[in-house]
Amino acid sequence: MEPASTTSTRAPVIEPLTGVETAAERARHRGLPDPADVVMECLGLNVFYGSFHAVHDVNLSFGRNEITALIGPSGCGKSTVLRCLNRMNDLIPSARVEGEVTYDGIDIYGRAVDPIEVRRRIGMVFQKPNPFPKSIYDNIAYGPKIIGMDGDMDHIVERALRVTALWDEVKDRLDDNAYGLSGGQQQRLCIARCIAVSPDVILMDEPCSALDPVSTSRIEDLMVELKERYSIVIVTHNMQQAARVSDRTAFFTASPDETTGNRTGMLVEYDKTARIFTNPVDKRTEDYISGRFG
Repeated sequence: MEPASTTSTRAPVIEPLTGVETAAERARHRGLPDPADVVMECLGLNVFYGSFHAVHDVNLSFGRNEITALIGPSGCGKSTVLRCLNRMNDLIPSARVEGEVTYDGIDIYGRAVDPIEVRRRIGMVFQKPNPFPKSIYDNIAYGPKIIGMDGDMDHIVERALRVTALWDEVKDRLDDNAYGLSGGQQQRLCIARCIAVSPDVILMDEPCSALDPVSTSRIEDLMVELKERYSIVIVTHNMQQAARVSDRTAFFTASPDETTGNRTGMLVEYDKTARIFTNPVDKRTEDYISGRFG
């Protein structure tokens, strides 16, 4: 895989894995329901913040052109796992990641991997809309300019806004400050900003939690449309949202340490969404989905 065109020389983006059984292969040996076409995998993923063990031994495979929902009570490690998928935890000095996280079979934590390139290919949309204090146009154009993308910038901006169904709403005010948009429009702008650099995977950390029901519905419809072009992983506390938009669902919970009281997140169950919501294997999953705890 060649890194995207850029105006500066970078370290090699990836290190191939040779002679290593992938997470999907090992999971299949355990009989887990993996996607037929895997784009990302976690195998034996453990995350520490200093001495605190935040996430324990997570094994997951994410399907290409699918939406995978990560659900579970607060403090169970969902967002921590999500941030591992594009190395956002690198920005936390005390964070340490162990195990494998692969993208198209390549270890994204390999020595030769450029984390900036990882985050271009695997974009992130955060819980609250966070547009830059710039014009609508410059919000979209910022990423492509930074990485030196080829092509007509007007076309890049228009394409990203069309894909997120924003073009008709903002085409006559592209020079206006992005803060003048509504909350739902700002979140779609942030998705458009992510799409503008041509990622393969989009990570969304509770993207609708700060939005009203109408805006939430538009974002959900957008996610379903986007999976035709991208693979999406979403963290959500909204069970109905997970059931509506996702193809597969992973349920996490947290186990308290009897000595310290610290809660370590762990994966309980992972399956097709319809099965998780109608016939879960683990009683903890059933209890959470039915509202008995969490």
